[in-house]
Amino acid sequence: MKLIRLEIKALSYTETQTGAYAMILNEVGGDRKLPIIIGGFEAQSIAIALDQEIKTKRPLTHDLFKNLSSEFKISLQQIIINKLEDGVFHSNLFFNYNNSEKIIDARTSDAVALAIRFDAPIYTYESILKIAGFNSAESEKNKNDSDKDWSENLINKKQFSLEDLKNLPPSKLKSLLKRFVKLENYEKAAIIRDEILKRESK
Repeated sequence: MKLIRLEIKALSYTETQTGAYAMILNEVGGDRKLPIIIGGFEAQSIAIALDQEIKTKRPLTHDLFKNLSSEFKISLQQIIINKLEDGVFHSNLFFNYNNSEKIIDARTSDAVALAIRFDAPIYTYESILKIAGFNSAESEKNKNDSDKDWSENLINKKQFSLEDLKNLPPSKLKSLLKRFVKLENYEKAAIIRDEILKRESK
């Protein structure tokens, strides 16, 4: 299966889910984006790793793992976001130890936090990016003006709840998804995408 390299584009707080953040991964050399909802602790750990000027008094959990791995000469070669199940992304860590490859399952937020610290590349499969990735340029071409009026209230709301989404049929959810992608509001787009995927998996 074809692998696509990703890089971290942004981290932003999402108002829809309390304490949650949207991690936006961007296709290297392309326009597609893969938003993933993560917890506050993991978002903080990723942000600290990205900002070289922030120093913590004591090692965070991901820093401790990196220090321990370095001490025993274990290196992280890459991470692959390899599965999307019920709106949840799964990842594999590919370690090298004693010249042999070890693969360990991990939460994607932890995998990315470690990838930054090890300076390891982040990949996903083309099939996952096709299902869960967004391309704002394509959304602009496919935009349907007739969808605009009914969705305007939700677009303009500072917050919308998951209850708002549950009352919408699949066709309107998909139209709303396109609107948020066009507006480059990938945090809310990710929440709508996850609701669509949950429905389709039932």
